[in-house]
This record gives sequence, C-alpha cells and structure tokens, in this order.
Amino acid sequence: MSALNIRLSGYALGLVLWSFLPVRWAHAEQPHPTKPQIEAAYLYNFGKFVTWSNTSGEAFEICVLGKDPFGPILDATVAGESIGDKRITTRKISNLQESSHCRVLFISSSEEGRLKPALAAARTCGALTVSDMPHFADKGGMIQFVPRDNKIRFEVNLPATEEAGLTLSSELLKVAVKVIGKPGN
Repeated sequence: MSALNIRLSGYALGLVLWSFLPVRWAHAEQPHPTKPQIEAAYLYNFGKFVTWSNTSGEAFEICVLGKDPFGPILDATVAGESIGDKRITTRKISNLQESSHCRVLFISSSEEGRLKPALAAARTCGALTVSDMPHFADKGGMIQFVPRDNKIRFEVNLPATEEAGLTLSSELLKVAVKVIGKPGN
C-alpha cells in the first residue's frame, strides 16, 4: 500500500470517527468532551449504523438499565434528534420488563450480576446492547466501549448482533477496534 493510500485511508477513518460526535461539539467551549459525552454521542450515532428487523413504535428509544452514568448528558445529546422518521427518546429503566421497546440498551456496570438475563431479554426484543463493563462483548454483549490510546473506542460482537436480527453497517465495523466473529479475527 502506498504512502498516499495509507494517508487517505487514515483520513477516511478519521472522518467516520468524527461523524460519531454531534455537531454541537464542534463549537463547544469545552475543548475535550468527557467520557459520558463521548459515550452518549456513540449511543446516538450507533442507531444510524444499525438496521433492525423490527422497527415498530413511534419513537427510537435509547434506554439505560441500572445506574445511569450519563445524568442529563444523554438527554441533551439526543434532544430534538431523530433516526429515520422516529424521534429519539431516552428512558432510564430498572428492570428487564421495561426494555421491550428499547432500540439501544446501555447496560450499566451496576448490572453485571444480572448480565445474562439482561442480554437474553434484549436479544428477544431486538435491542442493540452496549456497555463499558469489562469483557462485555466476550460475554455476549453486542458493543463494548474500550479505552484505547486515551480515547473511547468500541469492540463489536458480530454473532450477538446477528442472533438478535440486527445488521451493522460495514462503516461501523470498520471503526471498531475489534470485531468478534469476523473472519480473520
């Protein structure tokens, strides 16, 4: 691969990663977004790169199961936004029965003790599961936030997404630092 191709592919990767940050940060006074801000932006943007087999409901719900690490940040990130023709809403849930309408389900590390039933419930309703708990993707979660080079990146468990009837965009898979179940990994 020539030096020009390497620079161009690096540039393209940078553009895709930049697309994960909401536009409102481009002019923000705070020079470096916090971990909750970055993760909230990812949760919002993941919805743009996933195709669901079941898209019923009026809203696109992003839910947080367990202790909420975002506070008002997630609400502020998605305020007034939509994915497709669905308005984005957020909801904090405390039990698995409340997860049936979630499109994206962030599972807090406070739920590690009941991770298996949480993943099973999310798979049944076709929700994209995301967490920052250690080994989440290895344990059957779909997307795990991981720190890399002082940045927040993510790993993907492709078989888990396919089992739930979700299709991830190749653009999303390109920027993952690890894709479990991808040929060659």
